[in-house]
Amino acid sequence: MPNPRPEHFVTFAVGGALLAAAAGYVNVVTLLSPAGVTASHLSGTVTQIAAELADEHAAQNPGVALATVVAFVLGAAVTGAALQSTRLAYGRRYGVLLVIEAGLLGIASWMLGRGSLVGVVPAAMGCGLQNALATQYSEAVVRTTHVTGIATDLGIALGKFVAGRGVDGWRVALYLGLLGGFIFGGAAG
Repeated sequence: MPNPRPEHFVTFAVGGALLAAAAGYVNVVTLLSPAGVTASHLSGTVTQIAAELADEHAAQNPGVALATVVAFVLGAAVTGAALQSTRLAYGRRYGVLLVIEAGLLGIASWMLGRGSLVGVVPAAMGCGLQNALATQYSEAVVRTTHVTGIATDLGIALGKFVAGRGVDGWRVALYLGLLGGFIFGGAAG
């Protein structure tokens, strides 16, 4: 049986799509940077680390990719430390966290604009902070930097539909909006 639409659905849908667009933008910019790693797509970054460790003649330095993963985790840790609840409510520290994220992305932009290999590190920290923020306030319904998760969620919904079980239409609309936002942001990047 489908679940009812969440109380803050419009906030999730619009805010999530905007945050996904920001993540898509950052991901493309960091991928095209001298470091050549993505700030939010950690599956790809960890795969790159493994490939570079296995190939002693690899063009990239696995240290930058590893620093990117660590920075993402530390960004998520900042959110974990700052938020005391998983319920979306006004008066919480969301604004402060988004200002910190904006500062990290500003630093990353400045560094990447000067050709710095490690400019991706503050971008990854900002993405980790954002992803943890969205995950915590939506109880993992909204993924703004994790397209693999969005594709998985869409696949689950499709499987439920094919099997004749209830599908939450609002979830499908949300996932498509997040995916579209990420693609839009990536194209802009």
